[in-house]
Amino acid sequence: MITGPRRRGKATVNSKSPRVQLESFIARFSPSVAADARATLARVRRLVPGAVELVYDNFNALAVGFGPSERASEAIVSIAVCPRWVSLFFLQGGLQLPDPKGLLRESGRKVRRIVLRTPGLLDLPAVRSLLKAACTRCCPD
Repeated sequence: MITGPRRRGKATVNSKSPRVQLESFIARFSPSVAADARATLARVRRLVPGAVELVYDNFNALAVGFGPSERASEAIVSIAVCPRWVSLFFLQGGLQLPDPKGLLRESGRKVRRIVLRTPGLLDLPAVRSLLKAACTRCCPD
């Protein structure tokens, strides 16, 4: 969810559409990282149709979460756009996902990730399988 600026505790009207706001966040990165971010977003949107997108622009990364509702705690996967790369994070039960190819990194209790050296990695059957398994676990219908 992208929201406008706040003044005295009340949201102000923002004339920019959410997509235009997101594009302005992406444009702050180097041309190559921005291009990877755009390509990754397009692919993930196709792979998780109907998901609600939640956008967080913070000091060290731009995060775009995908989930069944506007609640950040329900996000299933997210894309993190960092200054030098883009990563795909599995937020719900990442440790329990079947990963026979050993693609997932991190050792946290819930979150695992794949550094996307190219957006084309999302086209690999093993990555698509991970996405499908994550979505099925969190939203079985």
